[in-house]
Amino acid sequence: MPPKSRTYQPQKVRAALAAQIGALRAVVDGLDDGRLELPTRLGDWRVRELLAHLAVQLDFLPAHLDDPLEGRVALDLTGWVAAVGTVAPALDAQTRERAAAGFGGDAASVAEAFGRSADALAGMLERPEVADPERRLEIRLGSMLLSDLLVTRLVETVVHADDLAQALGLPAFPHDRQALAAVTRLLADAFADRAPGGAVELRIPPYAVVQAVEGPKHTRGTPPNVVETDALTWIRLATGRLGWAEAEETASLSASGERSDLRAYLPVMR
Repeated sequence: MPPKSRTYQPQKVRAALAAQIGALRAVVDGLDDGRLELPTRLGDWRVRELLAHLAVQLDFLPAHLDDPLEGRVALDLTGWVAAVGTVAPALDAQTRERAAAGFGGDAASVAEAFGRSADALAGMLERPEVADPERRLEIRLGSMLLSDLLVTRLVETVVHADDLAQALGLPAFPHDRQALAAVTRLLADAFADRAPGGAVELRIPPYAVVQAVEGPKHTRGTPPNVVETDALTWIRLATGRLGWAEAEETASLSASGERSDLRAYLPVMR
């Protein structure tokens, strides 16, 4: 079982986020006008809207870091994963507004607008108060530790960088290893939180192993129900980008045991 509250080393999170932002910016700087119009796997969003959404996510924390607290209920990381889908309509509206306002021009102007948001978050990471372990910030869903909110930005930058790579037909996106590890672990923990138990062992080497799903719990030896996959396949499954059957067909997932079909619990982040 995962620890009830896994911790992430703040310094490593900040370094991973800076690296992930840099990798995204390098891809965006290389786009031409035609690629901005390519479709994505996110409904009717084009690459243009995807980048606008990423900009919303990047500059939210710098824009609201010093907002006064209103006393909203505390929210942890697995709670954020479970609840973030409830604000999807509001985020979609924000995305479309940003796309129309700052991302409607040519590739050079889009790259410039994206760069401003990237610079805002990268600059915030250098501020001394960001290292305060007690610092909190409130979002629609509740009050979160700033250190946890930085992990949520890793989720946004890893998941949407993968969306961007798929839309552009890139063979791979150069994800920061620490960023990929943190997102894999958080989504694995969120799955175990959603389906508590010990009947199934989910393995995502080399980043995470969790036990979940109600049923007989093994105590030693090889578990009777094992699911194993790689980090990006797990992230796509956990966020609804990939279906269970498709993952099995492409041999990117192996599942053994009568309880090892996890499709009823997926996605964990909507």
